[in-house]
Amino acid sequence: MKINGEPMNFSKYGKSFQEKLCMVILDDRTFADQIEEVLDVNFLELNYLKCFLNKVFDYRKKYEVHPSRDIMKTILRSELDNENELTSKQVREYYVRSQINAVTDIEYIKDTALDFCKKQNLKSAMVKSIGLLQNSSFDEISQVINDSLKLGMDNDEGYDYKRDFEERFKPRFRNPMTTGWSLIDDICKGGLGQKELGVVIAPTGAGKSMALVHLGVQALREGKTVVHYTLELQDTVVASRYDSCLTSIPLQNLTSFKEQIYEEVQGISGRLIVKEYPTKTASTQTIRNHLEKLRMRSIDVNMIIVDYGDLLRPVRYLKEKRNELESIYEELRGIAAEYEAPVWTASQTNRSGLNAEVITMESISEAFNKCFIADFIFTISRTIDDKVANSGTLFIAKNRNGPDGLVFPLFMDTANVCIKVLEPSEEGELVEVSAKKQKENLVEKYKKFKKNNGG
Repeated sequence: MKINGEPMNFSKYGKSFQEKLCMVILDDRTFADQIEEVLDVNFLELNYLKCFLNKVFDYRKKYEVHPSRDIMKTILRSELDNENELTSKQVREYYVRSQINAVTDIEYIKDTALDFCKKQNLKSAMVKSIGLLQNSSFDEISQVINDSLKLGMDNDEGYDYKRDFEERFKPRFRNPMTTGWSLIDDICKGGLGQKELGVVIAPTGAGKSMALVHLGVQALREGKTVVHYTLELQDTVVASRYDSCLTSIPLQNLTSFKEQIYEEVQGISGRLIVKEYPTKTASTQTIRNHLEKLRMRSIDVNMIIVDYGDLLRPVRYLKEKRNELESIYEELRGIAAEYEAPVWTASQTNRSGLNAEVITMESISEAFNKCFIADFIFTISRTIDDKVANSGTLFIAKNRNGPDGLVFPLFMDTANVCIKVLEPSEEGELVEVSAKKQKENLVEKYKKFKKNNGG
């Protein structure tokens, strides 16, 4: 059926769009709440999708809870007897396909489907209003139109400052994951929390990747599942670094201690997945797609590591490279929120950080906004003398959950992939004052940058 030549279903968007939409509804409870008000299953042109979505909504209505993928698997296995044989077969085949192929362009699908459904409901309200107009029922017409416009809206009003007073005094559930450095954990309240973005800043060759491996190892030791995305090193090279960090066996001797390493690795309750992408071939959407595949396979990811953010390809190309980098880090923080896991990444310094004794945020490469997006930032400085002495300096550049501007000496053994944070020296307070000044300078620098770029 058509109104003014426009189809009243999703046919113009195609089969793939409709299949993806049904899966997004299943996976996103908040979106399902929103679209259920405006979606008529008859907007779908394919019977097996109508059947699938009816099962989702029936379960929600009956149990007042949104079904998981596992529950849907059970429903489709046992509750299709009343459907004809062809429809039952198509529904099951569709569900199997959906487990293999991750949904891309999620936001586009959500926005397009909501817009279509709202317009269809508005059309229906206008048709109804024509009949009411004959009776001069203007108040009723107004009510019908207004009710239609309200359907499918986000029902979350937001945080009410006065009404929700007690909420802001409740302990915030961060579920932090240790850094493995007690001195650092003490100042950031246990480590990097769920939905938080942490950034390691260092010059090339100073230990960014090494630090990220160290952080991943701590999660593994706690029995967590870590997904480590490598955009520079081979997956086997990264895995070898984990071997060395876990066992304290030097990288060059790993082959000689293969059996010992195997025993120690098997004794770890955590799980490590290393995914390799060539430099500038993967975007944050690529990472999302991979994480979604893991979720479909019931793999609960507890920590995400991206080595490193600057090497990601932007989802959209912008005029200025710095703006592209800013968007990448915004999207990484979005991934942390979406998957409720801490995300660690790294960033390169500019030339001023190459042989600096203490690297501050002013030395961050390209985009200042990275500093404002992240929840926790620390830098690693290593002069030539430091590298000879297996030492370095760690500077807390930003800490949303505690003090920053603090400096700690490091022991760094690259052969064993070992990093230890040592007690700060008495000179730490002088550096701290200097760091705060540097931070103020950065803020001013960023304001000028935004002003010059029309922000």
